[in-house]
Amino acid sequence: MKKYILLLLIGIQFVNATEKDSIAGLNSFSGNFVMPEGIECDACGCSASGGSMGFSSMLNTNFIGIRYFNQHYKSSDGLYSNSPWYNESFNTVQVWARIPVHKNIQISALLPYHFHNRETATGNQDIKGIGDINVLAMYRLYQTLKDSTFLVHTLQVGGGIKAPTGKFDQANAGDVNPSFQVGTGSWDYLLATEYIIKRKKFGLNTILNYTIKTENDKKYRFGNQFNYAGTFFYLYEKEKLSFAPQLGFAGEVYGSNYQYSEVVRKTAGDILFGKAGFEVGMNKFSLGVNMMLPINQNLASERVEAKYRWSVNLNYSL
Repeated sequence: MKKYILLLLIGIQFVNATEKDSIAGLNSFSGNFVMPEGIECDACGCSASGGSMGFSSMLNTNFIGIRYFNQHYKSSDGLYSNSPWYNESFNTVQVWARIPVHKNIQISALLPYHFHNRETATGNQDIKGIGDINVLAMYRLYQTLKDSTFLVHTLQVGGGIKAPTGKFDQANAGDVNPSFQVGTGSWDYLLATEYIIKRKKFGLNTILNYTIKTENDKKYRFGNQFNYAGTFFYLYEKEKLSFAPQLGFAGEVYGSNYQYSEVVRKTAGDILFGKAGFEVGMNKFSLGVNMMLPINQNLASERVEAKYRWSVNLNYSL
């Protein structure tokens, strides 16, 4: 099933990519609906970034805002059939922004602060601190905006970087879920594409992203990651009020982690989420809520189980 989804997304993502632009861009709240771009997790925890919650607002093309998101997991060492499962809660507050630097180029950036907690056999463990800064540049390769056009297409491509501003704890890397961190300690690189197709108020957004992870100074490297997603949306606008419900799916595929150039066993995995949410805007402010629930997963050889993710954000349009 997931193979067919990937093939469909790849086909949709690059259709019309060679067409020429027909007209200059529009502002958000007047038809230029920008859906979230996926930003990667570090296997089984999204400790360093926004996960599949996205890196841009649903309504605000250019904005500055604050976002909170929570992720809940259970983990077990799996040594015995009755081995206990322990709760893990990953919490992040982000200052994030998306700023235009050229007619077709936008820079997105986020600064996260993490406060995570989990149960262990010896009691509860808490960590907190500033996470890794993420910066992403997206170039609008193609866009049709004529009202008379039956379908409106937008294709963006780009790349980004994650700086190791968060602390990496070597002791936690040896646990069942090595992503119980506030940072990876490594410079990581993101390749991203986003394709949107609209018919009047309805549309479909697709993303394909790939993150290249590098080794940190502790000789530990998280596995590379591939993200894909598809989201159906509807945009309602009336005077100063805008409302955008959404429904879709998001998938993540993690490669194995490495330490001292050796594979860390049982660290690869994949997961498919169903997601739903909305964003409501009035004047220059918007409020967004998103929820994600797993449909199918195999994380860390089934020693880690994702339960849910949710987020809420408040943005100010620039």
